Amino acid sequence: MIKITDEYLIDESVAYIITDKKQVNEITLTKEEILYSEKMFENKQDYIHINSMYKSSFIIFADSKKDKHTRTEEIRNCAFKTLAILSETKTEKLNIIDLSKDLYSLAFAEAIMLSSYNFTKYLSDKEQKNSTLKEIKIVSNKLTQKDIIDIESVVSGVIHARDIVNEPLSYMTAKKLSEEIELLGKKYGFKTEILDKGKIESLKMGGLIAVNRGSVDPPTFSILKWEPEKAINNQPIVLVGKGLVFDTGGINLKPSGSLETMKCDKSGGATVVGVICALAKAKIPLHVIGLIPATDNRPGNNAYVPEDIITMYDGTTVEISNTDAEGRLILADALAYAKQYKPELVIDLATLTGAAVVAIGENASAVFGNADTQISELKEYGFEVWERLVELPLWDDYKEQLKSPIADLKNCGSRWGGAITAAKFLEHFTDYKWIHLDIAGPAFTEKKDSYRGQGGTGVGVRLLFNYLKNKTK
Repeated sequence: MIKITDEYLIDESVAYIITDKKQVNEITLTKEEILYSEKMFENKQDYIHINSMYKSSFIIFADSKKDKHTRTEEIRNCAFKTLAILSETKTEKLNIIDLSKDLYSLAFAEAIMLSSYNFTKYLSDKEQKNSTLKEIKIVSNKLTQKDIIDIESVVSGVIHARDIVNEPLSYMTAKKLSEEIELLGKKYGFKTEILDKGKIESLKMGGLIAVNRGSVDPPTFSILKWEPEKAINNQPIVLVGKGLVFDTGGINLKPSGSLETMKCDKSGGATVVGVICALAKAKIPLHVIGLIPATDNRPGNNAYVPEDIITMYDGTTVEISNTDAEGRLILADALAYAKQYKPELVIDLATLTGAAVVAIGENASAVFGNADTQISELKEYGFEVWERLVELPLWDDYKEQLKSPIADLKNCGSRWGGAITAAKFLEHFTDYKWIHLDIAGPAFTEKKDSYRGQGGTGVGVRLLFNYLKNKTK
């Protein structure tokens, strides 16, 4: 969909990105259009659309008075508005001419592609939502084909993650999720291994087994391996994603109003799938393993209940305080399982706690861990891709809430500091450099949110892809 060119046809629509309003005189516009643009700038407009009937011209002003990350995000939001206009005018081609020195064109193109996503699988009339845009041409002599491959790879990864999140439980059971992962592995060239219920039980993954007890559908544990021949790391980086394909809360049933978006509880697992797909498509020379424990959490059959005691994969005994604190149970088994790989770093992602949303809102993810240098780097990339991270502490006194008189741990503490106590629970199962991302806030949106779309956002894919890609430089 994207290509680099050094020329374009004058009758095709163009988006110009400028950093100085005087640059409007360098743009191919009529005298009247230049005067109109200057008038709009006087009215403090930073986004201008000129409809020339046969084409559209867009002028986006990146204000140098703002920090670069904020400017770049505004460029992405302008891309969303641009696509909406192009869809109305049924435009098929768009050229991007970046007159800045900061290569905003990549962020603009990426956001255009992300904005074009719609989950239309179950609509009778799909065309009403699909964009007509077929080609994006970046007019540049500074970019390489590798830049384009990377952008297309990460967008593909985000789209796969969004598709997984947006699928209802009636389709996306744990077993179906594992089948989708196998198909994507064949498409992109990464290895997959799927542990079925029998294997999970033989491994004594007590957290995953317990959460699954209320379901008629079996659990799965998916292992994704991107192992390029010329990987620069001897020890793999392991990504762990929560694959709760639907969360009712179990016996501690969620109230109405909290159930309606719970297909999004597989967002962490979906992000891991998206990242591995993007790394493989872009052929990033880094050895990365993904682990996705998956099940739904229901109150049926022989569902686990409060005061049950379960034994985890690593032998830790856990007293169940609340069956709606299930995500940490399946993640804990996966985090303990990750030890066998002797990882360089483990990053887990999960829509783990509402407490994280209460603490920092819906526009950022909470980050915890013991890998201070890597967390600092990840926070910086969070600003670059505008998937921002807020670091919360992992002080040992929070673990007091997890003490049980009859087991090694309880699975949750009081309502106070719930995101932190959840992270402290996970920490118990790690003995390596580890980062935990609680993505409960930005993982799902119930209304259209710029280029992030509506429904599953695929948050974390762009963040981790860019972080991992840059480890190879």
